[in-house]
Amino acid sequence: MDPMQVFDRRLVALRRARAAPGVARVAPVLAECAERLLDRLDDTTRRFTRALEIGGRGVVAPMLQARGIGFVVSGDLAPAMAARAGGAPVAMDEEALPFAPGSFDLVVASLSLHQVNDLPGALIQLRRCLVPDGLFLASLPGLGTLAPLREALAEAEMALRGGVSPRVSPFPDLRDCAGLLQRAGFALPVADAETLMLRYRSPLALYADLRAAGEQNAVLARDGRTPPRAMLAMAAARLPEEVPLRLLVMTGWAPADSQPKPARPGSATARLADALGTVETALGERVPRTQK
Repeated sequence: MDPMQVFDRRLVALRRARAAPGVARVAPVLAECAERLLDRLDDTTRRFTRALEIGGRGVVAPMLQARGIGFVVSGDLAPAMAARAGGAPVAMDEEALPFAPGSFDLVVASLSLHQVNDLPGALIQLRRCLVPDGLFLASLPGLGTLAPLREALAEAEMALRGGVSPRVSPFPDLRDCAGLLQRAGFALPVADAETLMLRYRSPLALYADLRAAGEQNAVLARDGRTPPRAMLAMAAARLPEEVPLRLLVMTGWAPADSQPKPARPGSATARLADALGTVETALGERVPRTQK
């Protein structure tokens, strides 16, 4: 197996296609996540006219159109899901985008990039399809998401089979996100996180919602066997009523000459000591006790 290939992309596409007819079942969760992501869009005075939304599953495109963006392309790995997304549908692979450079002034990826094998490469392509000073917004489920489910399944499988296999997809960490944006060439990169608590009347309903969203485990190293009912029942008994969805949000701009630039080292015209109302001393010089 190629060490860079973590996810079975054909399986991801198949599950998204199967989920398309019933994806409205999880629209409230998808919409809440999208609203939190688009809060960043509402914070800017910039007006956008051509947007690409990736993996919005029927909630992101209408939100963009409601904000006055007249042209929205909805891309998805599964053609059936793209057709239900609400914008001009395009079946596409995030690792091989079909768009020319400068095609959009806004790209929004809501909960859709976490099962991409070459995420750095995908981010570079997304930056290239933006015009200068175009905005990129993305959210991913981060480390800690579904942690109780991961633990419950591991404990149940260990008890029944004496071993553990990957049952929940791996998620990125917040500290990696800003670095990924910088590596991809985005300007003014920002990464932050917030947590949504998802409450379920029945633990088994969580499994159903993951299927409805097309979010089952697609790790290549997974155990392909269907978990036995005894394992699911045991895991369900150990699962709390609430599970976390840790939302990592990435914001970056395509570089442009009009953007603010960091000051040249040594170009300051005011002394920090004056601003702080203190006395400046040379490195290694003792500070008089009265000045401490």
